[in-house]
Amino acid sequence: MKHVMSTAADGVSLGRVLEAIRPVDPESASRAAARAAGLAVPAGSLGRMLDLGVRLAAIQQTLLPVFPRKAVVTAAGDHGVVRRGVSAFPAEVTPQMVANFVRGRAAVNALAGVAGARVVVVDAGVAADLRPLLGACIRADLAGVLEHGGVLDRKVRWGTGDLSRGPAMSREEAVRALDAGVEVVAGLTADGLDLVGTGDMGIGNTTPSSALACVFTGREAGEVTGRGTGIDDRSLARKRLVVEQALAVNRPECTDPVGALAGVGGLEIGVIAGVILGGAAAGIPVVVDGFISTAGALVACALAPEARGYLIASHRSLEPGHRVMLDHLGLEPLLDLDLRLGEGTGAALAMPLVDGAAALLREMATFDEAGVTEAHGSGEGE
Repeated sequence: MKHVMSTAADGVSLGRVLEAIRPVDPESASRAAARAAGLAVPAGSLGRMLDLGVRLAAIQQTLLPVFPRKAVVTAAGDHGVVRRGVSAFPAEVTPQMVANFVRGRAAVNALAGVAGARVVVVDAGVAADLRPLLGACIRADLAGVLEHGGVLDRKVRWGTGDLSRGPAMSREEAVRALDAGVEVVAGLTADGLDLVGTGDMGIGNTTPSSALACVFTGREAGEVTGRGTGIDDRSLARKRLVVEQALAVNRPECTDPVGALAGVGGLEIGVIAGVILGGAAAGIPVVVDGFISTAGALVACALAPEARGYLIASHRSLEPGHRVMLDHLGLEPLLDLDLRLGEGTGAALAMPLVDGAAALLREMATFDEAGVTEAHGSGEGE
């Protein structure tokens, strides 16, 4: 396994999880593909659903994949670059939306409920004291969050710095964010977890995500930077300039994923990358949400390329950079619904498709089992 510029100095937890990630099992994939090919349906009639089922079987190393215990981890953080006018909303919205998650009244709560998934909210770097707003709902231990609800306090710092004028955070802070995501998944796995989704909340976080897209895909800021929360043309031009300035000032390199995260990333993006790494290390499929979550996936897969085998792209965002990111990772999204909210909404929407793909492989009969005659080739003279 080859890791890209991640040393012991980058943290014991991060090093351990990188060493724990193994490629998806090819033998399980082969057996699942053989079963899928023999199912009693015309070839190709279920589209990509059986392909997904095969991937799930390979990850779980079984022909009977099942995912009863699900969670969406929604990480929240603020961004100093908001002061540059890159968002249509002020930073005050981040803690307000965190409170809405806790009340169970956000879009991700509604959709996760349909999917049968719990929502775990992580404060990675909200630039506010959440206690006056949420009181006892701020909890330091995951067990308390799972039992009583609330927000898991993993605040690394009160928002990032303005990445257009210097590093968003220190390298040590980037590692702490990564470790927080790893530790959240470890705690969920101990409590019982079969499928994890990623989500985000952070006003201004499409700007660092665009910068990370540039770093890891090699594309220009104008190609991957979109309107985010719905900014006008003038603000979009300013946002693209800010991304260019961030890249020029920090000079991030794709060969140093931790350094890139520290220079032009976000605290919630670091937690998301950690969730992906933790899920891959635990052998759990990770349903990746939209643009911001896929920025986390770029960081995670640069650190551990084998993690890509555990990723399921939930949807394709309206953000122009998202298609570029997905192509770079070689991921085909399950949905294309013009979503651009974040929170983990796309991940929650895709979870029933994951259940459906697993059920097809697990419960359908093959032609032999059903006693159904298979199709024969047709041609002239037959």
